[in-house]
Amino acid sequence: MRTRLVLACVALGSALPVWSQDLYRTEELTIAGIHSGLESGRFTCRELVQKYLDRIDAYDKKGPALNAIVTVNPRALDRADELDRDFARDGITRPLHCVPMIVKDNFDTHDLPTTAGSLSLEGSVPPDDAFQVRRIREAGAIVLAKSNMAEFAFSPYETLSSIVPGHTRNPYALDRVPAGSSGGTAAAVAASFGAVGLGSDTGNSIRGPSSHTALVGIRSTMGLTSRDGIVPLNLFRDIGGPMARTVVDAVTVFDVIAGYDPNDPITELGKDRRPRSYVSSLTRGGLRGARIGVLRQISNKDSADAEILALFERALEDLGKEGATLVDPVRIEALESREGTWCNPFKAQLESYLKTLGPGAPVKSLKEIIESNRFHPSLAKRLADAEAVTEAPEEVCREALEAASRLRDAVRAAFESQRVDALVYPTWSNSPRLLGDLNTPAGDNSQSPAPPGGFPAVTVPMGFVGGGLPAGLQFLGDAFSEPTLFRLAYGYEQATRHRRPPASTPPLN
Repeated sequence: MRTRLVLACVALGSALPVWSQDLYRTEELTIAGIHSGLESGRFTCRELVQKYLDRIDAYDKKGPALNAIVTVNPRALDRADELDRDFARDGITRPLHCVPMIVKDNFDTHDLPTTAGSLSLEGSVPPDDAFQVRRIREAGAIVLAKSNMAEFAFSPYETLSSIVPGHTRNPYALDRVPAGSSGGTAAAVAASFGAVGLGSDTGNSIRGPSSHTALVGIRSTMGLTSRDGIVPLNLFRDIGGPMARTVVDAVTVFDVIAGYDPNDPITELGKDRRPRSYVSSLTRGGLRGARIGVLRQISNKDSADAEILALFERALEDLGKEGATLVDPVRIEALESREGTWCNPFKAQLESYLKTLGPGAPVKSLKEIIESNRFHPSLAKRLADAEAVTEAPEEVCREALEAASRLRDAVRAAFESQRVDALVYPTWSNSPRLLGDLNTPAGDNSQSPAPPGGFPAVTVPMGFVGGGLPAGLQFLGDAFSEPTLFRLAYGYEQATRHRRPPASTPPLN
């Protein structure tokens, strides 16, 4: 008799999106839909993977030319064949069985190059997988492709690198950015090049691109997920996490990647803090009885887009209709200034990462990268500034960490005094910029308070403005409050169902 894993997400009727006309169409297919299709015999894993590969071939460098993919895994179909054999023998026993995933190109993969978007690391194949990559593979996922990113994750605004010529395009408007730095993962998942993806977030880079492409993005509590094997930008803030088209899919991946890793000491903080299952927190009516604070300090900027603000007001109405009590506004004085919470440990932390590549590393220092001139010209000053830093990370970031601690205390005090379960605000106050535009208001609301405070945050589609440009609603929670945060985000998603696929990448047949 086959032993089958009964996924909690299958029990949630909404795991299969009602906005999809065909459950087994590759576009918008959920994890539960993949497993249902395999079980029903509608397709094999190989057939499914081939459909995703066909979409990448048709739409990434041709057609709309999203420019989201750095490299496609040449062994993806071989892995699909292995999973088909496993299925024939045992059925579905793992939570990500035959789930094709897009992985940002700063996650180590032992069988594919990891370049962090830079020609200076071209051809660099790490000796092993990043912790999160290993976990998804063990759970049955297929690393289908590595995605483009803002080089070394420097930019939250655009996804531009030297490893792939040209910008990554937003599939909802091809003349617009998908934000940065995980814009390649965002564009690829939004366009159904893969079922779900992994991105990294130092200040914005999971949540911003997810907001710009009508996705769900999760930044976890610092210490709940491992950073091992992710090319660092600032390890005091770096987080890796899922980007998906539904809350259920994002949380299903999160259930796999969250956990203790002896190679990342920060995960000691979360060692005993994760529940048995995060997916089980996704219950119907999740907003009933919740107290949600409205962070208008973030939303009501002078430069905010009026359409985004109108969507936000509608979102607040929807939260209230679903049974949430709004505490409006919640004010946190420490948010008035972001000064002092950023530091620049990039040089030392990057060079520590380069050492893990062993003797075959294409470069061994930031100085070598600069001397190679194999990076996008726009990075020259940032790399030179980082090279000039001589202090150890703990010393160069001492004042920033102290400021972050004060901010964390102030946010926690607001949670306690206002008795709120979460804070909400638009993920971006402005719609996606035109490609190459770095002058108009950016609208990035994700830099604070989540990254410096180590707080978890989730962005969920909030609707569309300006003829079809996506916007996101962000839920911020206290440390290790992910079960509550996911429940609230799921409740909002199910009540509104704003997600819709981009018109630029239609079904192939």
